[in-house]
Amino acid sequence: MGSLALFIRLAMASLSGQARYPASAVMLTLGQFLATGIEVVAVWALFHRFGDVQGWRLGEVALFYGLVNCMFAIADALGRGFDTLGTEFLRTGAFDRLLLRPRPLALQLMGHDVRISRLGRLAQGLLVLGFATAQAGIVWTPASIAVALWALAGGVALFLGILVLQGTLSFWTVESLEVANVLTYGGVQAAQYPLALYERWFRAVLTFAVPLACVAYYPVLTILGKADPLGAPAWTGMVSPLAGFVFLALSFGAWRIGLRRYASTGS
Repeated sequence: MGSLALFIRLAMASLSGQARYPASAVMLTLGQFLATGIEVVAVWALFHRFGDVQGWRLGEVALFYGLVNCMFAIADALGRGFDTLGTEFLRTGAFDRLLLRPRPLALQLMGHDVRISRLGRLAQGLLVLGFATAQAGIVWTPASIAVALWALAGGVALFLGILVLQGTLSFWTVESLEVANVLTYGGVQAAQYPLALYERWFRAVLTFAVPLACVAYYPVLTILGKADPLGAPAWTGMVSPLAGFVFLALSFGAWRIGLRRYASTGS
């Protein structure tokens, strides 16, 4: 069986298991939608009170918000296995069973627990994108749609890479979840606003260490047709999402180092 076919079968098995309890799946999805919806209210309240923020309008920032939340929703659905690696696999010894199977380990983890509830955040992100389109008067041309999809793919790769790093930390400590949340949920919060609003040192972190700006800020500037206040050339947004795939490749490099360290539970 090919890798893609295997992943689809694992994902469908996970989804069908959740579908056996439809009320629970619907409530969890609705909970995700409402919980993340509070963040939308916070963004709206900020602009309602202060108006433009350094020349950025509500519709423009909503485009950041919607795009980033779509990225994270998809990555979170695919990377749940890395998220629970320490507590669900390493601590219990179940990870050894995955190692015995003649299939890619990362693929097994990605297909282990594909959550229906992540559709709540994805739906909310899409709704905010629709609001941003109307509010900012965005005209979606084939070129801007291509940039948005390219940025979405790079963002999914970036957030998936962060989750892979979280799983890698579990080889040293199974209690690494809160540390990784600084990069996952904290990264989502940081990428929801234009890079130009932050201090110089933080802009460097978001561009070169964890390249969230490369998958959100620069592509959004290209979609909006807006010049970068920081002076980046106009073509940056068309190539910068590649940084997300580079980050994912580096994360899997770290993953292989952690995997070589694994010595089993001895159970």
